Amino acid sequence: MKTLTCITPGTFQYSETEVPKLKKDHAIIKIKRIGICGTDLHAFEGTQPFFNYPRVLGHELSGELVEVDGETDFKIGEAVTFIPYFNCGECIACRMKKPNCCAKMQVCGVHVDGGMREYLQIPSHTLLHGEGLSYDELALVEPLAIGAHGVRRADVQPGEFVLVIGAGPIGLGTMEFTRIAGANVIALDINDSRLAFCKEKLGVSHVINALSADVAEQLSSITNGDMPTVVIDATGNQKAINNAINYMAHGARFVLVGLQKGDLVFNHPEFHKRESTLMSSRNATIEDFEHVIKSMKAGLVNPTNYITHQVKFKVVKDEFESWLDPKNGVIKAMVSMED
Repeated sequence: MKTLTCITPGTFQYSETEVPKLKKDHAIIKIKRIGICGTDLHAFEGTQPFFNYPRVLGHELSGELVEVDGETDFKIGEAVTFIPYFNCGECIACRMKKPNCCAKMQVCGVHVDGGMREYLQIPSHTLLHGEGLSYDELALVEPLAIGAHGVRRADVQPGEFVLVIGAGPIGLGTMEFTRIAGANVIALDINDSRLAFCKEKLGVSHVINALSADVAEQLSSITNGDMPTVVIDATGNQKAINNAINYMAHGARFVLVGLQKGDLVFNHPEFHKRESTLMSSRNATIEDFEHVIKSMKAGLVNPTNYITHQVKFKVVKDEFESWLDPKNGVIKAMVSMED
């Protein structure tokens, strides 16, 4: 089968590899779509934590089920996606029903080889029914689930003002599920075109350019002097994360969805006087995936809004680097395995 491997940062290589042979309690999917996410881009750049090379990237996936082992209600030939976080089932996190932060986590396309190939073998229990959604839509379930999980971690309530920092794909999904939770969304980003997308495509009422000199004043005005009771970072940018404490209401929750390699640095008295709650949000759980699929089916989310670039698998090696350039306006590149 055709496989594309990131050999070293900045270098891809196509090759012919063996089609997997079905193992006990596993399934084999014929890959149809591969969504390109920040993790893939950072891996190509060499800035992704928890990463080693060579690696077959790709974890935003959909495909056709071709083989499956174990007791299951899945049918050969159906469209599927899956939860790409392979947990051990035995560690303290797994026993606490938090498999998304398993102590021995193996994320598909990060710790183990992913889906930039024609066929992929995965644990059968990670499969999710396609529920009539298209392959494009199914490949977007996972990134949207990341945002949905962050919103659930924050326990967002109707009527709250929620500041989402970062209008990339994960931030946009976070905004969608904040809206679905009944809260008021405020988008903060440095890219005016992304902020325009938030208003025009997602219906976000309040947008602020983070380069403005009066961000805190604008937030105060929008929230009637209260400031946001939830702040969610979806940038993975150290400066943005460390500065976000200044945008929080007293009693607020701060959720880190984005990931960066450096230290958290903020003023302790400012954090303390607010009785702030700081949380990280890693991956997502089956509840989040199911919530996303139901929301898609109900028309609450239009996932195809996010797809700005569509390419064939055979040109990914040549096109990939261009997706790193903000001038190209990439929100979500979607790779098709079909010629």
